[in-house]
Amino acid sequence: MPVPNSTAPPPSERATAPGEPATRPDPAAEGLLTPVQFVKGVGPRYASVLEKLGITTAEDLLFHFPHRYEDRRNFRPLGRVAHGEMVVCTGRVLGATLERSARRNLALVKAVIQDSSGTAELVFFHQHWLRNTFEKIKGLEICLYGSGQRNGGRLTFQHPEWEELTQDENSLHVGRIVPIHPSTEGLTPKQLRGMIWNALDRYGQLVEEVLPPEVMEAHRLPRLRPAVRHVHFPEDEAQLEQARHRLVFDELFRLQCVLAIRKRSVADTLPGIAFAVEPKVLEEFRRSLPYELTGAQERVIAEIQTDMEGPRPMQRLLQGDVGSGKTVVAGAAILAAVRTGYQAAMMVPTEILAEQHYAVFRRLLEPLGVRMHRLVGSVRAKGKRQIKEELQSGFAHFVVGTHALLEDDVQFQQLGLVVVDEQHRFGVVQRLALLDKGMQNHSPDMLVMTATPIPRTLALTVYGDLDVSVINEMPPGRKPVRTYWKREQQREAVYRGVRSLVAEGRQVYVVCPLVEASEKLQMRAATEFHEHLQTEVFPDLRVGLIHGQMPSHEKDEAMDRFREGGCDVLVATVVIEVGVDVPNACCMVIEDAGRFGLAQLHQLRGRVGRGEHQSYCVLLGDPKNEEGVQRLEVITRTTDGFEIAEEDLKLRGPGELSGTKQSGILQLRIANIIGDAAILQQARQAAFAVVEQDPRLTAPDHARLAAALRKQYASLLLATVG
Repeated sequence: MPVPNSTAPPPSERATAPGEPATRPDPAAEGLLTPVQFVKGVGPRYASVLEKLGITTAEDLLFHFPHRYEDRRNFRPLGRVAHGEMVVCTGRVLGATLERSARRNLALVKAVIQDSSGTAELVFFHQHWLRNTFEKIKGLEICLYGSGQRNGGRLTFQHPEWEELTQDENSLHVGRIVPIHPSTEGLTPKQLRGMIWNALDRYGQLVEEVLPPEVMEAHRLPRLRPAVRHVHFPEDEAQLEQARHRLVFDELFRLQCVLAIRKRSVADTLPGIAFAVEPKVLEEFRRSLPYELTGAQERVIAEIQTDMEGPRPMQRLLQGDVGSGKTVVAGAAILAAVRTGYQAAMMVPTEILAEQHYAVFRRLLEPLGVRMHRLVGSVRAKGKRQIKEELQSGFAHFVVGTHALLEDDVQFQQLGLVVVDEQHRFGVVQRLALLDKGMQNHSPDMLVMTATPIPRTLALTVYGDLDVSVINEMPPGRKPVRTYWKREQQREAVYRGVRSLVAEGRQVYVVCPLVEASEKLQMRAATEFHEHLQTEVFPDLRVGLIHGQMPSHEKDEAMDRFREGGCDVLVATVVIEVGVDVPNACCMVIEDAGRFGLAQLHQLRGRVGRGEHQSYCVLLGDPKNEEGVQRLEVITRTTDGFEIAEEDLKLRGPGELSGTKQSGILQLRIANIIGDAAILQQARQAAFAVVEQDPRLTAPDHARLAAALRKQYASLLLATVG
């Protein structure tokens, strides 16, 4: 039987600007960097469309991988097509008509095909040129793929993918495992498929092998050029699986090389500080606490102490769920640094969190002789000058602050420890800028903390240059927060529950829904919602308000009033997501909860359950889509932050989590860090072994790898390679 031919899109779909035939350069001239408009079937018009997908060169097109595949190998006779069934069919073209409607500005092409079992009508809107196309091939056979619709026995296909049957073996759209590439408005998957086929035909042989020979041999990996071709147009499932494995390994190996180089670079640039931490220092710290540390806290403190005593700068990520006691662990590290003659600094993303940490550290460390300051934007000029003078002279041992710590005139006498809290709020460059304030001959140790649990695969992928510690144990006696999802029609019952808790002497947060990303819009929404609650719902209660657009002193006053029991219900935006600790607040109502992400819901819920009373989190609203429903089902089912993080990763993808967009690291083209966890482990081991043997990738066998890393990850390498 003849097979479909589609070495290029049909004439109606070729993308060349009218009157401007593109001059196509020799592929050897510009190679893979040839502007994409010169790829056959693209042209200037579609080049601007492809740019929306980040595709500007022939190489970009080659490495624009499918996100799914359709098996279009099994042909179905027209007479046996069921209603709504996606099928591959063939038929002889009997003719085509064009219908126009001036009133509706509609051009409708109908083509009729026939096989031995029946006939079918193909319907196309706004493609008037197809009538002439079908008339030219009248009497010839075509092959199509689409959803069959039956109405009174008549079979119709709307906008099926189709191509003429010839003796050529190169079929792109039917009769094979067909790739479906991520596309955009103004570009059909069929058009994109043809462009990629043409790019492979002309530029595919220019793809260069990057993996070192020893890695290729150890992992029995196929060559890169055939893998690129076969991942787009596989002959069978085995070939596709083999090609995809090679490309996933390649992508993750490069990323892990960057992380391995980063990890070595910090240590190699400057030596660390071998802190001589005396056992009595940490013992004194333990005795000063009004409670015993958990086993997990003790384990992590020991890991940090080992790092601090070693010759290399500590680079450790501390993960711990909300309320697990990360701040106390950080306090032990800060005291160890101060008692050995060095200073410490903690950077946090918000002034509220800075105030919270400052209050906690004053209770923990001031009685042990640690002199400390807080440095935030709202501190008056005179106060800032004094703080900066005491840091530069060495009189102040410790400072907790916001981005204000990064100002040029903030200098330390002997900065030995940098702590970054809620690290996903900061980019790589900001963390390094604080490290640069250390001594000229030593690099400070760095402890990075997060209360947003990170799945292990994501931690290895994004923070693979850091050692990871996990506090996986909650302090004894802490009661899990009971979480409920209530529909909009249950709002009055929720408000009655709030009133009942206030009558018992408790306090309640009401989190205003996310209107848009704009803080100004959210401020207006929060202000209006506060007025509604105060005047119409709880006129007899004291209803407070806090949002991100308030001046710092007003936010401080609002939180102090709530903390001291001066208001019963606090209407808030997500400004309270981190750093707020009010033990008497035992309930949180989250309005329109389906708009929030899982990690954010978990963080918000962590603001309650911090006292002796049973606490509750009520998710209020009717989600607008299935994903919103799934998020609320997950958050009501579990309080395990790591399980929530795994579910969030599945729902949203890694690019949206844990600041990975901001970090500039996780831009994966084909790898899936959930499904490809096993390949990630293999690639990580191989990459770290290569960098251990050749830290700057200067060996001849590593030249192409070094060039690829410089091109793709130049801003993240921290060291010259190659």
